[in-house]
Amino acid sequence: MGMCFPCPGESAPPSPDLEEKRAKLAEAAERRQKEAASRGILDVRSVEEKRKKKEKIEKQIATSGPPPEGGLRWTVS
Repeated sequence: MGMCFPCPGESAPPSPDLEEKRAKLAEAAERRQKEAASRGILDVRSVEEKRKKKEKIEKQIATSGPPPEGGLRWTVS
């Protein structure tokens, strides 16, 4: 009782095509990565914008080279 076998005249349900199965697994993996990356973050878009802005500033600093001789001067009063 409780176990159900297919009727002798019926065949087993068709299994999905290998390409379809791979595509579904890839989609699920991408979805899990996105969910894991945004876990605990309320506004994902603002975090991405801040990250891009920070990378842009770092790139500008790296391409501008070292500051000219003299640079900033500090005074203590």
